[in-house]
Amino acid sequence: MSLGVTEIVLILVVVLLLFGGKKVPELARGLGKAEAEYKKAKQALQNEVSEFKAEVEKAAQEDRQTKKMPRKTRTAPAKKKTTTRKTTRK
Repeated sequence: MSLGVTEIVLILVVVLLLFGGKKVPELARGLGKAEAEYKKAKQALQNEVSEFKAEVEKAAQEDRQTKKMPRKTRTAPAKKKTTTRKTTRK
């Protein structure tokens, strides 16, 4: 559904009647500022997502490289110490 010329003209006339000639430029200015803020926030979010994606890819690449290393150079996880009780016979 797209708006035709007649519908757009009708909407503009209604807006002009409701808000008056002095308020319409103020409303347009406010809408322009809101649109600029929206674009700025959208760009900041896209930058943050791309930085996060790059960090994840870097971590994945480092993980793949450590898996390719020979076993001698890898550090093994620390083994859990277990304690055993000695039982004495009487």
